[in-house]
Amino acid sequence: MSGAHGKGLVLVHTGDGKGKTTAALGLALRAAGHGRKVFIIQFMKGDPDYGELVVIRRHLGSYIEVVQSGLPTFVDRDDPSPEDRRLARDGMDLAGHILKAGAHGLVILDEVNVALDYGLVNLQELLEKVANRAPGVDVVLTGRNAPAALLAAADLVSEVVEVKHHFRRGVPARKGMEH
Repeated sequence: MSGAHGKGLVLVHTGDGKGKTTAALGLALRAAGHGRKVFIIQFMKGDPDYGELVVIRRHLGSYIEVVQSGLPTFVDRDDPSPEDRRLARDGMDLAGHILKAGAHGLVILDEVNVALDYGLVNLQELLEKVANRAPGVDVVLTGRNAPAALLAAADLVSEVVEVKHHFRRGVPARKGMEH
């Protein structure tokens, strides 16, 4: 799956800390700043009011496209709903198409590692879709609990570790920070 620069790179952002999606969005901004088209599929997310999505729709839509492939509610890890499963399947189908088409220089599969961990996405299928992407397409896979096979196949792995988090002190999620 990993390969030479001409094939594009595979980056994994994992770990229990906050900032995996934020780091991927920073790469999206950097790529867009250099005229590269970016496609983001958000697994297990369905709330259209995240601040980053609002600014992308308002100002960056010609460079960055985002599709949410989840419900706006949390997925029950022990019993995902049929709709959760269908949306994850739709996200994987779309990912395969986008990765193969090669029209986007950067493809971000946000929270796909969690979708893997919850059994909503098949690891072998994901590895194959990423390996069979068009030349020059960079891929970022985010979410905690990335499996060892995915880490082994990546060109870069970043682990975000929680050292301290304000949620533990009862500070709720705030717009502009966590939403």
